[in-house]
Amino acid sequence: MSDTSAFPPPPDVAGASLSGTEPYVITAEENAALCRSTGVEPDADGQAHPIYYYIATQVGMGVTVAGMCEICEFDIEEGPMMGQSSVTFERPLMTGQPYVVTGQILDLTRKPSRAFGVMDLLNYELRLSLPDGTPVVASRNSWALPRRELAKQETAK
Repeated sequence: MSDTSAFPPPPDVAGASLSGTEPYVITAEENAALCRSTGVEPDADGQAHPIYYYIATQVGMGVTVAGMCEICEFDIEEGPMMGQSSVTFERPLMTGQPYVVTGQILDLTRKPSRAFGVMDLLNYELRLSLPDGTPVVASRNSWALPRRELAKQETAK
């Protein structure tokens, strides 16, 4: 495993905004299709499947996944990998309800990796709120960004 002190530091991206520009709405039709694909019937009162915490925040954030990788100076073709995701629900997600997506990159840390030589660990937070600012969901996600090019540079020395 490589010592990361020999490599340049990761880009300073902490605080970069991931906030969306348009409200995200979970439609009843999309929710019904997703629920049925998992073998459950959609809630009759309009409660959305809980997995929308991830779908709504990822789709509704202000950049694409490729754009978020670009902020981190990482080529999406190198294959970012989801590490962890945690969520806190303040209230259930509902179909037909517009949600405001806000968030930011928390940090990007360079680490040695047995598999890749070097990787960056990206931590970011995304939140869903009602248009009046009432919090609904907060999710924290970690992704591994393999930095194979850095490991190759070190091997070539």
